[in-house]
Amino acid sequence: MPYFGYFNGTIQPTDQIGLGVTDLGLLRGFGLFDYFLTYNGQPFQWDWYWERFRQSAEKMTLDLPLTQDETHAILLDLLQRSGQSGPVRRCGGTADVAFRLVMTGGYSPDSISIVKPNLLILSEPIHPVPTEQYEHGIRVILDEYVRPMPEVKATDYRHVMMLAGKIREAGAQDVLYHMHGEISELSRSNLFLVRGNRLITPSRHILRGITRRTIMELARPDFEVEERPVLLSDLYDADEAFTTSSNKKVLPIVKIGDFTMGNGHVGPVSRELLARFRSFTNQ
Repeated sequence: MPYFGYFNGTIQPTDQIGLGVTDLGLLRGFGLFDYFLTYNGQPFQWDWYWERFRQSAEKMTLDLPLTQDETHAILLDLLQRSGQSGPVRRCGGTADVAFRLVMTGGYSPDSISIVKPNLLILSEPIHPVPTEQYEHGIRVILDEYVRPMPEVKATDYRHVMMLAGKIREAGAQDVLYHMHGEISELSRSNLFLVRGNRLITPSRHILRGITRRTIMELARPDFEVEERPVLLSDLYDADEAFTTSSNKKVLPIVKIGDFTMGNGHVGPVSRELLARFRSFTNQ
């Protein structure tokens, strides 16, 4: 069964959707997106994701062509049509899916002027993180970089794509950005350090992840949560580290650059918060 998408008012299989060559996303890399999963047949934290998408569009001076309710109705329509053979099931036999909302500057007569944005909503299969990464943790390299407009989930991922070879050569799975000794975020996810009963997460130069926000809420009854500037030197004193995102959920990190986190093994706090997240999404 194919996956379906929406493009400027039309729903069709994703492999039949076409984008014109004068689109500013293609010509200038001018676009934004958001990405989230469904659980039990509903878009996860939809209000939060929509608000972030709306704010990103506003910062990029793009007008949304649909309301939140209209978009939600399209998501449910696509969910019913898509992914019938997917690995994650909900009531009624329909597989849960991933959704990708993409908005570009649209078609431009002079390759620079914004006339009317293009909106694309894609349903996609969910690509789960391998189980062994949760059991043994991942390694990440360090790179001195801060994304332009980090609060916007822009479509420009060229920096991490150009680092792909370096990440592979290091036997790592991702990269952690820092600048002038201050840590910001991984290429597609947020960072948490664990120190005793405290969770410490960077407060600036980051995309404010929805999974990050969810984990902070789930942790607050039993942990002290600190949002603040985080320095590379903070890695020395951390007991654990983990990263959060839609696909990664709560993914332990055992090595960052030359820093071994804690004892080099997945820690109890990472395991506990992953269990809380899984319980929360199964409600």
